[in-house]
Amino acid sequence: MKTDQPITPSPPHPGFFERFSRVVTHATGSTPAFIIAVTLVLAWAVSGPVFNFSEQWQLVINTGTTIITFLMVFIIQKSQNKDSLAIQLKLNELVAAHKHASNRLVNVENMTEDELKVIKKYYAYLSQYSKQEESLQQSHSIDEAAAAHNFKKHLEQDLENC
Repeated sequence: MKTDQPITPSPPHPGFFERFSRVVTHATGSTPAFIIAVTLVLAWAVSGPVFNFSEQWQLVINTGTTIITFLMVFIIQKSQNKDSLAIQLKLNELVAAHKHASNRLVNVENMTEDELKVIKKYYAYLSQYSKQEESLQQSHSIDEAAAAHNFKKHLEQDLENC
């Protein structure tokens, strides 16, 4: 059977750690998780007199929070990396789709810090350039601002030569 619809591959299923990190970060970022954590800390504090505030009593909370914090750093970072990548891809799509946007900004997250500083200077110039416009809705790209700057620079040089 032949169809005119293109066949799109089904997305791969996320691996165990990806599913695990999504579930854990969602669960630990919830109100019930916070209430459980506060309840555990209060229960530990209230049990202090029963254990005579001993070193073992203190070691329980210190060890427990250290282990949980250590593990959560990796789980949260995994989730954060995925979210950052998704946001970067969405931004790349918006930049690539907009006819006035500079395509130099696609994949900007992989530029060096020095390259980013150069682009920042362009945007500072673009900001100054846009303040001279009569309309607040006027849109300019880095390339357009650079072309206008070069035109103005050449115009000033031509006037000086006259």
